[in-house]
Amino acid sequence: MLGAKLSLTLLAMSMILSASVVRVRDGLPLSASTDYDQSAGMQECRKYFKMLSKKLSQLPDRCTLKTGQYNINFISSLGVSYMMLCTENYPNVLAFCFLDELQKEFITTYNMMKTNTAIRPYCFIEFDNFIQRTKQRYNNTRSLSTKMNLADMQTEIKLRPPYQISVSELGSANGFSHVPVGEYKGTGKISAAPHQRLEPVTLPGIVSFVLSLLCGALNLIRGFHAIESLLQNEGEDFSYVIAFFLGTAACLYQCYLFVYYTGWRNAKSFLTFGLICLCNMYLYELRNLWQLFFHVTVGAFSTLQIRLRQPQGKSPDYNV
Repeated sequence: MLGAKLSLTLLAMSMILSASVVRVRDGLPLSASTDYDQSAGMQECRKYFKMLSKKLSQLPDRCTLKTGQYNINFISSLGVSYMMLCTENYPNVLAFCFLDELQKEFITTYNMMKTNTAIRPYCFIEFDNFIQRTKQRYNNTRSLSTKMNLADMQTEIKLRPPYQISVSELGSANGFSHVPVGEYKGTGKISAAPHQRLEPVTLPGIVSFVLSLLCGALNLIRGFHAIESLLQNEGEDFSYVIAFFLGTAACLYQCYLFVYYTGWRNAKSFLTFGLICLCNMYLYELRNLWQLFFHVTVGAFSTLQIRLRQPQGKSPDYNV
Protein backbone atom coordinates (compact mmCIF):
# COMPACT_ATOMS: atom_id res chain seq x y z
CA MET A 1 0.00 0.00 0.00
CA LEU A 2 2.81 2.36 0.94
CA GLY A 3 4.65 1.51 -2.28
CA ALA A 4 1.57 2.26 -4.37
CA LYS A 5 1.13 5.64 -2.67
CA LEU A 6 4.79 6.46 -3.26
CA SER A 7 4.45 5.57 -6.94
CA LEU A 8 1.41 7.82 -7.29
CA THR A 9 3.27 10.65 -5.58
CA LEU A 10 6.24 10.35 -7.90
CA LEU A 11 3.94 10.21 -10.92
CA ALA A 12 2.13 13.32 -9.74
CA MET A 13 5.46 15.17 -9.52
CA SER A 14 6.28 14.24 -13.12
CA MET A 15 4.73 16.26 -15.92
CA ILE A 16 4.82 17.37 -19.53
CA LEU A 17 6.19 20.90 -19.79
CA SER A 18 5.91 21.84 -23.45
CA ALA A 19 5.48 20.48 -26.98
CA SER A 20 6.25 21.51 -30.54
CA VAL A 21 5.32 20.47 -34.07
CA VAL A 22 8.21 20.83 -36.53
CA ARG A 23 8.66 20.11 -40.23
CA VAL A 24 11.32 17.46 -40.68
CA ARG A 25 13.00 18.54 -43.89
CA ASP A 26 14.05 22.04 -42.75
CA GLY A 27 13.15 22.35 -39.06
CA LEU A 28 10.38 24.91 -39.68
CA PRO A 29 8.28 25.19 -36.48
CA LEU A 30 4.61 24.72 -37.36
CA SER A 31 3.13 25.00 -33.87
CA ALA A 32 4.33 25.04 -30.27
CA SER A 33 3.28 25.53 -26.66
CA THR A 34 2.99 29.21 -25.75
CA ASP A 35 3.58 28.84 -22.02
CA TYR A 36 7.33 28.33 -21.87
CA ASP A 37 8.91 28.57 -18.44
CA GLN A 38 11.72 31.14 -18.40
CA SER A 39 13.98 29.28 -15.97
CA ALA A 40 17.62 28.60 -16.88
CA GLY A 41 16.97 24.86 -17.25
CA MET A 42 14.08 25.44 -19.64
CA GLN A 43 16.07 27.93 -21.69
CA GLU A 44 18.79 25.32 -22.07
CA CYS A 45 16.19 22.79 -23.22
CA ARG A 46 14.93 25.25 -25.82
CA LYS A 47 18.44 25.24 -27.27
CA TYR A 48 18.29 21.46 -27.48
CA PHE A 49 14.90 21.72 -29.21
CA LYS A 50 16.45 24.02 -31.81
CA MET A 51 19.46 21.76 -32.30
CA LEU A 52 17.30 18.66 -32.67
CA SER A 53 15.00 20.36 -35.19
CA LYS A 54 18.00 20.89 -37.46
CA LYS A 55 18.95 17.20 -37.40
CA LEU A 56 15.52 15.55 -37.64
CA SER A 57 16.11 14.35 -41.19
CA GLN A 58 19.19 12.43 -40.00
CA LEU A 59 17.57 10.81 -36.96
CA PRO A 60 15.25 7.80 -36.53
CA ASP A 61 11.52 8.38 -36.30
CA ARG A 62 11.38 7.80 -32.53
CA CYS A 63 14.02 9.24 -30.22
CA THR A 64 14.73 10.37 -26.67
CA LEU A 65 17.29 12.90 -25.45
CA LYS A 66 18.03 12.94 -21.71
CA THR A 67 19.34 16.30 -20.48
CA GLY A 68 19.54 15.73 -16.74
CA GLN A 69 16.32 16.88 -15.06
CA TYR A 70 14.41 16.85 -18.35
CA ASN A 71 13.77 14.48 -21.25
CA ILE A 72 13.02 15.45 -24.82
CA ASN A 73 11.04 12.86 -26.78
CA PHE A 74 9.88 13.04 -30.39
CA ILE A 75 8.34 11.00 -33.17
CA SER A 76 8.37 11.76 -36.90
CA SER A 77 5.89 10.78 -39.57
CA LEU A 78 4.93 12.03 -43.04
CA GLY A 79 7.52 14.79 -42.95
CA VAL A 80 6.40 16.23 -39.59
CA SER A 81 7.97 15.73 -36.17
CA TYR A 82 6.15 15.98 -32.83
CA MET A 83 8.43 16.95 -29.95
CA MET A 84 7.80 17.25 -26.23
CA LEU A 85 9.70 18.20 -23.09
CA CYS A 86 8.96 16.48 -19.80
CA THR A 87 10.54 15.91 -16.43
CA GLU A 88 13.00 13.02 -16.24
CA ASN A 89 10.65 10.82 -14.19
CA TYR A 90 7.67 11.16 -16.54
CA PRO A 91 6.71 7.65 -17.75
CA ASN A 92 8.12 6.86 -21.17
CA VAL A 93 4.96 5.11 -22.36
CA LEU A 94 2.81 8.13 -21.46
CA ALA A 95 5.21 10.46 -23.25
CA PHE A 96 4.93 8.57 -26.52
CA CYS A 97 1.16 8.14 -26.13
CA PHE A 98 0.97 11.92 -25.81
CA LEU A 99 3.03 12.39 -28.98
CA ASP A 100 0.93 9.79 -30.79
CA GLU A 101 -2.22 11.75 -29.95
CA LEU A 102 -0.68 14.97 -31.25
CA GLN A 103 0.30 13.22 -34.45
CA LYS A 104 -3.16 11.74 -35.09
CA GLU A 105 -4.92 15.04 -34.42
CA PHE A 106 -2.52 17.08 -36.56
CA ILE A 107 -2.80 14.69 -39.53
CA THR A 108 -6.58 14.71 -39.19
CA THR A 109 -6.84 18.50 -38.88
CA TYR A 110 -4.36 19.73 -41.50
CA ASN A 111 -3.78 18.87 -45.13
CA MET A 112 -0.23 17.57 -45.51
CA MET A 113 0.14 19.64 -48.68
CA LYS A 114 -0.21 22.77 -46.54
CA THR A 115 2.49 21.61 -44.15
CA ASN A 116 4.83 20.87 -47.05
CA THR A 117 4.31 24.30 -48.62
CA ALA A 118 4.23 26.37 -45.42
CA ILE A 119 6.70 29.27 -45.41
CA ARG A 120 6.05 31.22 -42.21
CA PRO A 121 7.05 29.78 -38.82
CA TYR A 122 4.16 28.90 -36.49
CA CYS A 123 1.56 29.14 -39.26
CA PHE A 124 -0.49 26.47 -37.41
CA ILE A 125 -0.18 28.11 -34.00
CA GLU A 126 -3.89 27.50 -33.33
CA PHE A 127 -2.98 23.83 -32.89
CA ASP A 128 -1.57 24.93 -29.52
CA ASN A 129 -5.14 24.80 -28.17
CA PHE A 130 -5.18 21.03 -28.69
CA ILE A 131 -1.65 20.74 -27.31
CA GLN A 132 -2.70 22.53 -24.11
CA ARG A 133 -5.82 20.41 -23.60
CA THR A 134 -3.94 17.17 -24.22
CA LYS A 135 -1.05 18.24 -22.00
CA GLN A 136 -3.41 19.01 -19.12
CA ARG A 137 -5.05 15.63 -19.51
CA TYR A 138 -1.72 13.78 -19.52
CA ASN A 139 -0.55 15.74 -16.49
CA ASN A 140 -3.66 14.61 -14.61
CA THR A 141 -2.97 10.93 -13.99
CA ARG A 142 -6.43 10.30 -12.50
CA SER A 143 -8.17 11.23 -15.74
CA LEU A 144 -5.78 9.09 -17.75
CA SER A 145 -6.21 5.95 -15.71
CA THR A 146 -9.78 5.43 -16.89
CA LYS A 147 -9.56 6.89 -20.39
CA MET A 148 -6.78 5.03 -22.11
CA ASN A 149 -5.22 1.64 -22.54
CA LEU A 150 -1.41 1.74 -22.51
CA ALA A 151 -0.87 -1.91 -23.41
CA ASP A 152 -0.41 -1.32 -27.15
CA MET A 153 2.13 1.47 -26.67
CA GLN A 154 4.02 -0.53 -24.03
CA THR A 155 4.29 -3.45 -26.43
CA GLU A 156 5.42 -1.21 -29.29
CA ILE A 157 8.10 0.46 -27.16
CA LYS A 158 9.38 -2.93 -26.00
CA LEU A 159 9.58 -4.21 -29.58
CA ARG A 160 11.01 -0.97 -30.98
CA PRO A 161 12.46 1.19 -28.20
CA PRO A 162 13.26 4.85 -28.95
CA TYR A 163 16.79 5.64 -30.07
CA GLN A 164 18.73 7.26 -27.21
CA ILE A 165 20.42 10.44 -28.43
CA SER A 166 23.46 11.63 -26.52
CA VAL A 167 24.12 15.34 -26.03
CA SER A 168 27.51 14.90 -27.71
CA GLU A 169 25.77 13.90 -30.96
CA LEU A 170 24.16 17.30 -31.20
CA GLY A 171 27.42 19.27 -31.10
CA SER A 172 27.35 22.77 -29.71
CA ALA A 173 24.58 25.34 -29.79
CA ASN A 174 26.47 27.36 -32.41
CA GLY A 175 27.59 24.56 -34.68
CA PHE A 176 27.17 20.88 -35.29
CA SER A 177 29.86 18.27 -35.26
CA HIS A 178 29.36 15.29 -37.51
CA VAL A 179 28.64 12.30 -35.31
CA PRO A 180 27.09 9.15 -36.79
CA VAL A 181 23.69 8.28 -35.47
CA GLY A 182 24.89 4.77 -34.62
CA GLU A 183 22.74 1.75 -34.11
CA TYR A 184 19.00 2.01 -33.73
CA LYS A 185 17.50 -1.01 -32.03
CA GLY A 186 15.18 -2.87 -34.31
CA THR A 187 16.37 -1.28 -37.56
CA GLY A 188 20.12 -1.97 -37.63
CA LYS A 189 22.84 0.49 -38.50
CA ILE A 190 21.98 4.03 -39.47
CA SER A 191 24.39 6.05 -41.56
CA ALA A 192 23.67 9.67 -42.36
CA ALA A 193 25.20 9.74 -45.84
CA PRO A 194 23.65 6.64 -47.49
CA HIS A 195 20.25 7.30 -45.87
CA GLN A 196 20.15 11.03 -46.41
CA ARG A 197 16.58 12.01 -47.13
CA LEU A 198 15.57 13.45 -50.47
CA GLU A 199 13.02 16.16 -51.09
CA PRO A 200 9.34 15.06 -51.19
CA VAL A 201 8.20 13.26 -54.34
CA THR A 202 6.29 15.36 -56.89
CA LEU A 203 3.69 14.25 -59.43
CA PRO A 204 6.12 14.58 -62.39
CA GLY A 205 8.58 12.48 -60.41
CA ILE A 206 6.02 9.72 -59.92
CA VAL A 207 5.18 9.83 -63.65
CA SER A 208 8.87 9.53 -64.60
CA PHE A 209 9.30 6.60 -62.17
CA VAL A 210 6.34 4.71 -63.68
CA LEU A 211 7.47 5.41 -67.26
CA SER A 212 11.00 4.22 -66.48
CA LEU A 213 9.58 0.98 -65.11
CA LEU A 214 7.48 0.63 -68.26
CA CYS A 215 10.51 1.14 -70.52
CA GLY A 216 12.47 -1.38 -68.45
CA ALA A 217 9.65 -3.92 -68.80
CA LEU A 218 9.43 -3.35 -72.58
CA ASN A 219 13.18 -3.84 -72.96
CA LEU A 220 13.04 -7.01 -70.86
CA ILE A 221 10.22 -8.50 -72.95
CA ARG A 222 12.01 -7.66 -76.21
CA GLY A 223 15.18 -9.19 -74.77
CA PHE A 224 13.46 -12.52 -74.13
CA HIS A 225 11.93 -12.42 -77.61
CA ALA A 226 15.41 -11.81 -79.02
CA ILE A 227 16.68 -14.88 -77.15
CA GLU A 228 13.87 -17.00 -78.62
CA SER A 229 14.68 -15.70 -82.09
CA LEU A 230 18.36 -16.46 -81.53
CA LEU A 231 17.59 -20.05 -80.54
CA GLN A 232 15.41 -20.56 -83.60
CA ASN A 233 17.73 -18.82 -86.08
CA GLU A 234 21.43 -19.34 -85.57
CA GLY A 235 22.25 -16.35 -87.74
CA GLU A 236 20.71 -13.84 -85.32
CA ASP A 237 23.02 -11.34 -83.60
CA PHE A 238 23.45 -11.98 -79.85
CA SER A 239 24.45 -8.35 -79.32
CA TYR A 240 20.79 -7.32 -79.67
CA VAL A 241 19.98 -9.41 -76.59
CA ILE A 242 22.73 -7.63 -74.65
CA ALA A 243 21.44 -4.22 -75.80
CA PHE A 244 17.90 -4.98 -74.64
CA PHE A 245 19.04 -6.21 -71.22
CA LEU A 246 21.41 -3.25 -70.79
CA GLY A 247 18.47 -0.96 -71.55
CA THR A 248 16.42 -2.76 -68.89
CA ALA A 249 19.19 -2.37 -66.31
CA ALA A 250 19.61 1.32 -67.15
CA CYS A 251 15.89 2.05 -66.71
CA LEU A 252 15.74 0.22 -63.39
CA TYR A 253 18.87 2.00 -62.19
CA GLN A 254 17.25 5.34 -62.98
CA CYS A 255 14.33 4.32 -60.77
CA TYR A 256 16.79 3.48 -58.00
CA LEU A 257 18.56 6.84 -58.33
CA PHE A 258 15.23 8.65 -58.15
CA VAL A 259 14.24 6.92 -54.91
CA TYR A 260 17.56 6.72 -53.04
CA TYR A 261 20.43 9.09 -52.37
CA THR A 262 23.90 7.94 -53.43
CA GLY A 263 27.23 9.63 -53.97
CA TRP A 264 27.71 11.21 -57.41
CA ARG A 265 24.00 10.76 -57.98
CA ASN A 266 23.64 13.35 -60.75
CA ALA A 267 26.68 12.08 -62.64
CA LYS A 268 25.38 8.51 -62.43
CA SER A 269 21.99 9.61 -63.80
CA PHE A 270 23.62 11.32 -66.81
CA LEU A 271 25.81 8.27 -67.51
CA THR A 272 22.74 6.03 -67.26
CA PHE A 273 20.88 8.26 -69.71
CA GLY A 274 23.88 8.02 -72.05
CA LEU A 275 23.70 4.23 -71.87
CA ILE A 276 19.97 4.37 -72.71
CA CYS A 277 20.75 6.49 -75.78
CA LEU A 278 23.53 4.14 -76.92
CA CYS A 279 21.31 1.06 -76.54
CA ASN A 280 18.53 2.66 -78.58
CA MET A 281 21.00 3.76 -81.25
CA TYR A 282 22.19 0.18 -81.54
CA LEU A 283 18.59 -1.10 -81.70
CA TYR A 284 17.73 1.36 -84.47
CA GLU A 285 16.94 -1.44 -86.95
CA LEU A 286 14.55 -3.20 -84.55
CA ARG A 287 12.51 -0.16 -83.47
CA ASN A 288 10.62 2.51 -85.36
CA LEU A 289 11.22 6.21 -84.81
CA TRP A 290 8.31 6.61 -82.39
CA GLN A 291 9.59 3.80 -80.17
CA LEU A 292 13.08 5.28 -80.15
CA PHE A 293 11.69 8.73 -79.39
CA PHE A 294 9.61 7.35 -76.50
CA HIS A 295 12.51 5.51 -74.83
CA VAL A 296 14.96 8.40 -75.18
CA THR A 297 12.40 10.98 -74.02
CA VAL A 298 11.50 8.93 -70.95
CA GLY A 299 15.20 8.55 -70.16
CA ALA A 300 15.74 12.31 -70.44
CA PHE A 301 12.63 13.06 -68.35
CA SER A 302 13.76 10.65 -65.61
CA THR A 303 17.24 12.18 -65.61
CA LEU A 304 15.69 15.63 -65.15
CA GLN A 305 13.53 14.44 -62.25
CA ILE A 306 16.55 12.84 -60.56
CA ARG A 307 18.38 16.14 -60.94
CA LEU A 308 15.46 18.12 -59.49
CA ARG A 309 14.92 15.82 -56.50
CA GLN A 310 17.91 16.84 -54.43
CA PRO A 311 18.86 15.94 -50.84
CA GLN A 312 17.25 18.05 -48.17
CA GLY A 313 19.49 20.96 -47.34
CA LYS A 314 20.65 22.21 -43.95
CA SER A 315 17.77 23.67 -41.99
CA PRO A 316 17.47 27.40 -41.36
CA ASP A 317 18.01 28.74 -37.86
CA TYR A 318 14.38 29.12 -36.80
CA ASN A 319 13.70 30.28 -33.27
CA VAL A 320 12.18 27.17 -31.76
